[in-house]
Amino acid sequence: MTTGPTTTALPLRPPAHQVSPRAVRWWQLRDLITVLVLLAPQVVLEIVFGTGWLVMTAIVTAVVGAAYVLAVPPLLFRIHRWEITDEAVYTLSGWLVREWRIAPISRVQTVDTEHGPLQQLMRLASVTVTTASAKGPVKIRGLDAADAAELARVLTETTQATPGDAT
Repeated sequence: MTTGPTTTALPLRPPAHQVSPRAVRWWQLRDLITVLVLLAPQVVLEIVFGTGWLVMTAIVTAVVGAAYVLAVPPLLFRIHRWEITDEAVYTLSGWLVREWRIAPISRVQTVDTEHGPLQQLMRLASVTVTTASAKGPVKIRGLDAADAAELARVLTETTQATPGDAT
């Protein structure tokens, strides 16, 4: 028999909401920039030194990079989910290693929105929910900018109305 406070178990289920469909293009642009950053030095070095073997590495980089840019973002869109309830913040993310996070509302310390340059271009935003967890903040990336602002507002109101000290 255990003594002490009882806690209600949060329901273990997948989050209900998908990120914005525009997140696919954002992830593709972000990944394409990464591929170009990897490809550019190979091309420059091949032009300068003319070794021949850098042509092969550049081709491999371009093919693998293009496959990643085309395949992974749509997969991320199908996997990434989020939901906010009166009890918790739920997220599901990742494509190779999936991470399912549940952060009780009583543990929420801050709520932030972020709009990087590509996100601004795509009218997207990310919401970061900082908790008293050693695991770190819960991030919801790829939301419509207006939805992210509303989510931050609602989440802030919900946490203010929840008793506890977020520790």
